[in-house]
Amino acid sequence: MKNKKIKRILGLILVLGFLLLVNYYLPSRINPYLFQIIILCGINIMLAVSLNLINGFTGQFSIGHAGFMAIGGYSSAAFTYYLGSGLIKSLSSVVMFGWLAKSIVFVFALFLGGSLAALAGLVVGIPSLRLKGDYLAIATLGFGEIIRVIILNIDAVGAARGFVDIPGYTNLFWVLFFMLLTIVTVRNLVYSTHGRAFLSVREDEVAAEAMGINTTYYKVNAFVIGAFFAGIAGGLFGHYLLYLHTNSFTFMKSIEVIIMVVLGGMGSITGSILAAIILTILPEFLRVVKDYRMVIYSFTLIVLMLTRPQGIFGVEKFSFKKIRNVFLRKV
Repeated sequence: MKNKKIKRILGLILVLGFLLLVNYYLPSRINPYLFQIIILCGINIMLAVSLNLINGFTGQFSIGHAGFMAIGGYSSAAFTYYLGSGLIKSLSSVVMFGWLAKSIVFVFALFLGGSLAALAGLVVGIPSLRLKGDYLAIATLGFGEIIRVIILNIDAVGAARGFVDIPGYTNLFWVLFFMLLTIVTVRNLVYSTHGRAFLSVREDEVAAEAMGINTTYYKVNAFVIGAFFAGIAGGLFGHYLLYLHTNSFTFMKSIEVIIMVVLGGMGSITGSILAAIILTILPEFLRVVKDYRMVIYSFTLIVLMLTRPQGIFGVEKFSFKKIRNVFLRKV
């Protein structure tokens, strides 16, 4: 037991060290445009994996993920904008390192945004997750639009003008760290006892209830966890672009994340990661064709869904063991 704990601690230290090295060397050695695409890939992976917990593993159909992202983005940005500088000065006198004080404030802001998004997920989840199918989709769509309209009327966060002068605390380290945290959390959850309950709800809700599983509890649970990581993704997004506007959190943003989940494979974490990377890079790659960019993008999605309706990975996951077995068979 002690050896396992030691290995985990060493593994965590190695991962953190690697992320710090990447954050130190990579930004100054690549084009800023490419660097921005990498940042957006990491944020979209968080959104896709967290939504896959709701849509893929629990079998619900939520179209309100952009709303949770907006709550996390605006609330964390408001915290750092109005209170961040004062807290950093106060903490600097205690911890003696400015970068450490800034990191503490930023992480707290992200968790605050994620927690408020999770709370919103709980509030909307308890009544609406008793719905199923199209009715649930309509309810979550309405929730996302309500959040957007409310933000449009809050002058403290810029209202229709947008929220400007957000502190630029997001860097590659934090994006990669929270991306890995999202993936590991969802993976461990899915392959735990609770994860089996999520899957049972997806496969047959009536049978799951007959076996004594509280289906409403697990659906709300998935909704809250997914909303939490969507809120953190929104916080990272706002603190990277230094500007937030409700146009970034429209119905189409939710659809974009749903496409990533469906294209990657409902219930496949590996598929969500791969699809998020592809669908973030593809529109940028197609800029060379200018006016036909979105036509080709849409056509490519249609072809992929017709030829691979179960998604790129289906319900499979990446495994070094499977790759090794493939090579051993060939040998």
